[in-house]
Amino acid sequence: MKSLDIKINEFFDKFIYLTQWLLRFGLGISFFFHGYGKFPLPPQKLIDYFGFSEALASFVAIAELSAGVLLIIGGFNKNYLGSLITRFGALNIVIIMFFALGLAHRDWLITPKLFMSEQIFLLLIGLYFLIRGNK
Repeated sequence: MKSLDIKINEFFDKFIYLTQWLLRFGLGISFFFHGYGKFPLPPQKLIDYFGFSEALASFVAIAELSAGVLLIIGGFNKNYLGSLITRFGALNIVIIMFFALGLAHRDWLITPKLFMSEQIFLLLIGLYFLIRGNK
């Protein structure tokens, strides 16, 4: 008779392919909406809060939106190009999150507040796709 652990593993192994898609869609949709929320361009909140130029504020909005789209689109291409698209989108996410943490949340670094926020998880999942690509 199979142990409970083996039965549980056999059941969930059928869904293992979904795990990357759950992360990919979650992060991709999140970044799409983070960027989309800054439209129409230029996003006045970024200009006012950070003192960004109109061009830089617009670039950030477009970069966030396109990073999410690229991350999702990259997953549908199982060749080297899909992995490259995934990594490019993930690289944009990682860069954006490093700047977000450095500019907007500088006081959070290595504190419980950082690890209780969504920002650290956006960065970590971005790093996951940057390193892993479509593997």
